Amino acid sequence: MKRNQSIDFMRGLVMIIMALDHVRDLMHVTSLTQSPTDLSFTTPVLFFTRWITYLCAPTFVFLSGTSAFLSMQSKNDVEATRAFLFKRGLWLIVLEFTVVNFGMWFDVKFSFLIFEVIAAIGFSFLILGLLINIPARTIGLIGVGILVCHNFISFTPAISAPFSEKILASLFAPGAFPYGNGKLFFMGYPPIPWLGIMLTGFGAGHYFTLSKQKQRVLFFRSGLIAIGLFFLLRLINIYGDPAKWSVQKSALFSILSFLNVSKYPPSLQFSLLFLGIMLLVVALVQGVNNKFTTIVCTYGKTPLFYFLVHWYIIHPLVFIMIFLQGFTWGDMVFGSSFGRPKTGSGIELWAVYLVWAGLVLLMYPLCKWFGKYKQRHKEKSWLRYI
Repeated sequence: MKRNQSIDFMRGLVMIIMALDHVRDLMHVTSLTQSPTDLSFTTPVLFFTRWITYLCAPTFVFLSGTSAFLSMQSKNDVEATRAFLFKRGLWLIVLEFTVVNFGMWFDVKFSFLIFEVIAAIGFSFLILGLLINIPARTIGLIGVGILVCHNFISFTPAISAPFSEKILASLFAPGAFPYGNGKLFFMGYPPIPWLGIMLTGFGAGHYFTLSKQKQRVLFFRSGLIAIGLFFLLRLINIYGDPAKWSVQKSALFSILSFLNVSKYPPSLQFSLLFLGIMLLVVALVQGVNNKFTTIVCTYGKTPLFYFLVHWYIIHPLVFIMIFLQGFTWGDMVFGSSFGRPKTGSGIELWAVYLVWAGLVLLMYPLCKWFGKYKQRHKEKSWLRYI
C-alpha cells in the first residue's frame, strides 16, 4: 500500500506532541499531586502544555481506522484484512499490558495495570474486524452515532454494585478494579467511545483516496464544521461534555474553562474540537513537501516503534533526576508514582520542555533507522506489527 503523506505527517506531529505530555507526567514537579487542567491550581502555560496533547489520542485512533480502510482497499481482500485486524488487535492488547505498562511504571510487580490508548486501539481493531463486511459508510455512521450518543449514558455504579454492572460501566467511563494482593487494574481509556472514533475514521477512509485538491477542500470544510459545532454545543452548555464551563476569576481563565473538555472518556465536544483541528492540519499539509514535513513524516512512519521506545528513554531519566535530587533507592515508590518519591522530586516546566526537545531529537535517528529497516526487510512479516 502506498503511504499517505498527510497521514504520516499527522501521526508524526502527534507523536512529537505526545512525548511532551509523557515527559511532563513523569518528571514535572507537580505531576504527582495536581492536575494541569485544574483551574484552581494551574497556570495558563501548564494548562496548554497539557491541553495541546489532547490532540494526540483521537488523531491516532481516527487515523488507525482510516489506515485500516486504506489497507483493505489496497489488498482488495476483506478476509485478509479481518485476519490482520484480529492479530494486530490482540497483539496491541498484549503489548499494552506488558511492554507499555512496564515502560510507564517500571514496576516488576505490575501492581498498577492501566488500559490506555494502545489497548483501546487493539479492542477497536477486534470490533472493526467483526464489522468489516458492512459497507464502510455504514461503519462510519455507527461510529458517529457512538460519538454523538455515548454522553447520554451515565454509568455511576455504587461501590456495592454487581461486578457485571461495574464491567459494563467501564466500557463507557473510567473504572478501577482491585486484583491480586493490593493490586489495581484501571480502565483509563473506556473502549466504546474510542471505538466510535476509530469507526468514524474507517468510514472517512474513502475521502483520503480523493485528489489532494479535493481532500484539501473537504477536510478544511469538515474541520471548520466540527469546530463550529463544538463552539455551538459549548456555548449552549447543556449536552456533549459532563464538565460545564463557567465564568472564572479572569477572562483568560474563563477561556480555559471553555476549552477544558473531558478526555476520560472522550466527550462529544472533545471529539469535535480535536478531530476538527486534526482535519484542518491534514487539509493544510495536502501537497506540501519540504524539509519540515519530511522530518515529521519520519516519526509518523514508525509510530508504534516510537511509542514503545520513548518510554524506555524517559523512565531512566526519571531515575537520574531522582538521584541527582538527593533521593535514594529507599525513597522510590513504584506503581502509579513512576518510581518517584511521593513528595519533593521533579523539575520545573521549562526543564520539562528541554527534556522533551532532547527526547524528540534523539528519537529522530532511531525512527529513521527503523523505517529504513522495515523497507529493506519487507519479507519479515512481524515488522508489520510494530
